[in-house]
Amino acid sequence: MVVKFLLFCILLVLCWPLAILALFLFPLVWLLLLPFRLVGLVVTGLFEFIRALFLLPARMLR
Repeated sequence: MVVKFLLFCILLVLCWPLAILALFLFPLVWLLLLPFRLVGLVVTGLFEFIRALFLLPARMLR
């Protein structure tokens, strides 16, 4: 977190229009990528569920 802030400060000193643009575009990009993150969570959960179903007989025999 501190490293990101320091990099932003360096960018602000070197090229302030780009830093201001990044400051305004970051929340928009985050909102655009949010559905993909949610899909990733759902797919990961689905794969974990399928894995648990396949491993259930082995766990029952143990």
